[in-house]
Amino acid sequence: MAQASRSRARPVRMGIELPGTGRDPASVRQLIELMEHLLERSFVIPGINRPVGLDALAGLIPVVGDFVTAAMGAWIVWEARNLGLPKWKLLRMGANVAFDALLGAVPVAGDAFDFLFRSNTRNLRIVRKHLDRHHPQTRIIEG
Repeated sequence: MAQASRSRARPVRMGIELPGTGRDPASVRQLIELMEHLLERSFVIPGINRPVGLDALAGLIPVVGDFVTAAMGAWIVWEARNLGLPKWKLLRMGANVAFDALLGAVPVAGDAFDFLFRSNTRNLRIVRKHLDRHHPQTRIIEG
């Protein structure tokens, strides 16, 4: 009996509780939050205490880095579509990802832009607001 309860516990990696693999809104919300954390706030730059993620770091690799992070951002939009967000919200989220990818592709200035503009954080905010209204059981009280 004790083993069954242990197997249901979610694993913790690097201080982050890994979400379940279910397709329910709460599990999808956790996956989107994990992806946003990975892309926008994975590391803290020493000295200035500014969090950055793979979006800013991968943007330093010409073309490929921006393409990969745009695809990861597009996954968030895809999951939002699966959650039933309205088309106008999906278009706004897609525009955030496209704007980030296009300006992030500009050499040097694009890297500074990636450091400042967080499209995935904006998209997470849209998803959270939708889920809080339409699936209130997915709310997570943050301390």
